Amino acid sequence: MRASDLMTPNPQTISPDDTLKRAAELMDDLDVGVLPVCEGERLTGVVTDRDITVRATAAGQAPTQTKVAEVMTADLRWCFEDEDVDEVERLMRQAQIRRIPVLNRDRKLVGMLSLGDLAAKSARDVRDTLDVISQPPRPDR
Repeated sequence: MRASDLMTPNPQTISPDDTLKRAAELMDDLDVGVLPVCEGERLTGVVTDRDITVRATAAGQAPTQTKVAEVMTADLRWCFEDEDVDEVERLMRQAQIRRIPVLNRDRKLVGMLSLGDLAAKSARDVRDTLDVISQPPRPDR
C-alpha cells in the first residue's frame, strides 16, 4: 500500500505571509489541526494549532499581526506519494509526528497523511506508532 492510497488529496494551503488569524479561521472551517505552508507550489513548512497556541499565544503575539512564517514548523519531514506506508509510518514514528505532507516526485504537495489515515492499514501498527509519537520530546530550550 502506498501513501497515495491513504492520504487526503489536495490539501488547503496557506502562505507564510498570511496571519495566524487567517490560519486559525481556515483550520476551524476545514476542521483540521495543520495546514501546509506554501510559497507558490513550494512547500516551506506546516503550521499547526499547537504552533498558534504554544509558540504565538504563549509569547503574547497578536494573531492579527503575526505572520504564519514566524511560528510555522520549517524543519519538515515529508514522504512521497509512491512510498510504502510502512516506510512512512517508520518515518513518523522516528520523527514523532502525527501528520506528514505527501509530495509527488516533482516535489509538489499532493496530499497530507495522518496517523488516523494509517489506522485503516493496521490498528496494531498504528497503536505502536502512537505510543512512540506520544513519548515526551526533549524541550527545545
